[in-house]
Amino acid sequence: MFSITEKESKSVIALGERLRIRRIDRGDTQAKFAARLGVSIPTYQRMERGDPGVALGHWVRALRLLGGLEAFDGLFPVPLLCSARNRRRAPRQGGGRT
Repeated sequence: MFSITEKESKSVIALGERLRIRRIDRGDTQAKFAARLGVSIPTYQRMERGDPGVALGHWVRALRLLGGLEAFDGLFPVPLLCSARNRRRAPRQGGGRT
């Protein structure tokens, strides 16, 4: 099992709370929203509690259902990924063979 920092834990808990608020705003019960997600009620309850062990795919599906998938897509913008891939390593200083 992996561990996360306290700050990361607070972020996941806040995400779960926002998920709960959105579900309630839509008028869905936990059972109804869990069924829409294709997960069990206990798994959905873990999401609302901010359990970091819930599969990322469940969160992605929840974002799609709630209309927030665009925010997820913006986490790692393509230009940043392209520039990282095209970056060259600096040549070694000194320790090379002659």
